[in-house]
Amino acid sequence: MQIDYIQTTKSQAIPIALTIAGSDSGGGAGIQADLKTFSALGVYGASVITAVTAQNTLVVSDVHNIPSRTVRAQINAVLDDLDVGAIKIGMLSTREIIETVAAAISGYDGPVVLDPVMVAKSGDRLLQNDAVDALRELLIPLADLITPNLPEAATLLGIPTATSTEEAASQGTALLARGAKAVLMKGGHSSGSECVDQLISSQPLLRLAAERVDTRCTHGTGCTLSAAIAARLARGDSLVQAVTSAHEYLQSAIRQAERLNVGRGHGPVHHFYELWSDSA
Repeated sequence: MQIDYIQTTKSQAIPIALTIAGSDSGGGAGIQADLKTFSALGVYGASVITAVTAQNTLVVSDVHNIPSRTVRAQINAVLDDLDVGAIKIGMLSTREIIETVAAAISGYDGPVVLDPVMVAKSGDRLLQNDAVDALRELLIPLADLITPNLPEAATLLGIPTATSTEEAASQGTALLARGAKAVLMKGGHSSGSECVDQLISSQPLLRLAAERVDTRCTHGTGCTLSAAIAARLARGDSLVQAVTSAHEYLQSAIRQAERLNVGRGHGPVHHFYELWSDSA
């Protein structure tokens, strides 16, 4: 994938995107993955940290939730000063933090991408059970796009996980009925040799298919995809353009991931595959 970087003048500002998410000490997901993605796509990244996790490619061993007043203060600090072109929301582990974020961004008039993070790649739960209702009721209506994987979509709807692309599309439509403006149903948790993401919105269904890559390096794929969409929206892309471009970027980052050789578990994708050489 060829990334088209922005050529700017003194009068033309670099696009800015804001990520509101948790910190991954291993660097593969969360805030770290989001900021890497923004940078790789030529967008200045600002951040609001909602939680600090002790995490690597194998396990999440501890989670410290940031006090809600500090989360609110971070959001206010960024939005009061920076011209934010898009917001990406990731890990919000408690109902209180979800309520805080929803209130803080309620007056924001740019695009919002919500990745309803519930479980880490290691299998560790990142969203408390009593927070699901708050996510569904308070944040989904504020988002221009939500990007659930198949288990997350099923949890939001309170039904079994989809087992086919047709069922996944139907669940995406059901999420629209719950207040979502657009839904990207991710197919990474499906079976088979092909992975299909489906964008369900007021426009015709968009299916983005890719050959499934046989790799252990899939840590942070959901964070990276949603951050890439937000970055493209900040640069002025339409939703369809942003989703299509982000899908291509993620697939390339997955295919190049094993070049990094990071960790002994689920390694991260290669956010800078076009910028880094294999030699020092």
